[in-house]
Amino acid sequence: MTKLDRLAADIRACRLCLESPRGKPLPHEPRPVLRVSRTARLCIAGQAPGTRVHASGTPFTDPSGDRLRDWMGVTPDEFYDVSRIAIVPMGFCFPGLDAKGGDLPPRRECAETWRSALFDLMPKLETILLVGQYAQGWHLGTAKKESLTETVRAWKEYYPRLLPLPHPSWRNNAWIRKNPWFEEDLLPVLKRDVRRLLGKK
Repeated sequence: MTKLDRLAADIRACRLCLESPRGKPLPHEPRPVLRVSRTARLCIAGQAPGTRVHASGTPFTDPSGDRLRDWMGVTPDEFYDVSRIAIVPMGFCFPGLDAKGGDLPPRRECAETWRSALFDLMPKLETILLVGQYAQGWHLGTAKKESLTETVRAWKEYYPRLLPLPHPSWRNNAWIRKNPWFEEDLLPVLKRDVRRLLGKK
């Protein structure tokens, strides 16, 4: 078993958000979700599992995943080939719902405890897709702009190592209509980069 395998096993057994929480404890049993390997060249840094992913145990098994795969130009089989694509959300467990029925923010315990060590053990990564504002804040730090729109619009400043994206939720349909440059300028680069990183012609 490699160091990465051991670390991933420790994460999947993690109960910090119940036993040593930052704030209120997780309102349900933890079910950490991630996919990592030492050979992956591409990583999707997402937000946190939603209710469907909490039930399935597999990341992006929801309409957001369908849209993200479309943005990337990959099939489900390619998307879930862990030897080529790692998936590391900011929070590994479904964080629960707020009073309005929306997902709560990712748990802080995850990134603080596990994230740096995980990325240290994935030496082949060439590009990390920063899906949503939480991933952008962690990976970009002070280089992040005032808003998600400004950060995504400035993608050339971070590319090719980091590529910020909006969340592929259908709730962002209005954002995509309002920002046509995203589909016209950024997505062709994303698709081309994904093909290269997966060894596709």
